[in-house]
Amino acid sequence: MIIFAIVFALLLNYVKNKTTYGADTIISVFSSIAIAIGLAILAQTGNFNGYSSYLVGDILSITDTEIIYVFLIAIVVLVFWYFTFNQLHLISINTTLAKSKGVKTKKIDNIFVVLIAIVVMVSIRWIGILLINSLLILPAASSRNIAKNMRWYHLYAIIFSIFSGVTGLILSYYYNIPTGPMIVIISGAIYFITLGIKSKCRA
Repeated sequence: MIIFAIVFALLLNYVKNKTTYGADTIISVFSSIAIAIGLAILAQTGNFNGYSSYLVGDILSITDTEIIYVFLIAIVVLVFWYFTFNQLHLISINTTLAKSKGVKTKKIDNIFVVLIAIVVMVSIRWIGILLINSLLILPAASSRNIAKNMRWYHLYAIIFSIFSGVTGLILSYYYNIPTGPMIVIISGAIYFITLGIKSKCRA
């Protein structure tokens, strides 16, 4: 699955660089196709019910080994973020300008999407295929509502992600609600709160 995710992410990145469409559009197209293909394959093999937990997530199915994998991946992501923060920022603003400054845009961008793909694949059993895209978007969108600069944007996104995950996990335990949907609900609530703060500040 991880190998498929890496190949898929690199293909997505290739298509993104060859078209004028935004990254959100390309990601939505590829994720929709991938989910449809996966469901079609499961339906043909007759094992659909056995993999239903992948759709909405199942926190109880996580093993100690997978927790260790998540921890190691988190370290790799933090190291990558620490050493490439400025380059990623410049690439996100203007790829041509980044190239003129000597930034290896393709290399950094490919590593970035591969890391995202690995994180997504490892997290699918926790959150579920149908909800994982929400967790990629909502914390960042919430942070964007109130962040004054790029560093605060990153920090808020991390804080909102951790808070949503921990709070959603606790509430799902006490109210017997699937963990994935509960985490997304918390993330959605944070988004609307920050949106209200943004509107109030503008007013």
